[in-house]
Amino acid sequence: MKKDNIIAEKTLNFALHAIELYKQMRAQDEFVLSKQFLRAATSIGANTNEASAAQTRKDFIAKMAIASKEARETKYWLTLVEKSKIVSVDCSVLSDEIDEIIRIITAIVKTAQTNEREAQKEYS
Repeated sequence: MKKDNIIAEKTLNFALHAIELYKQMRAQDEFVLSKQFLRAATSIGANTNEASAAQTRKDFIAKMAIASKEARETKYWLTLVEKSKIVSVDCSVLSDEIDEIIRIITAIVKTAQTNEREAQKEYS
């Protein structure tokens, strides 16, 4: 697998794990937080995939920044589910996964922004 696809693989696997957690939450009659969580969790991969088809570097940065926001929202929902104890589910593995995804996406965005600034300097 190419290095560029690491985030695509991680976000896809995370989305699959998120679907499993969603099912567990639904089975315990939790319908509101579970839906919010699922939407945010699956949006991360969708946005990273869109970024891979970006037409410009700025477009790439914008899509990855949205993925970053969705990842942070997902972390919020996971924390809320865990701390509220509204359902009895183990969120620790997903929590670790989303922390790693946030770190990777943050690094990607920062690198892309730095590259964009450097490119702008060259053209100035």
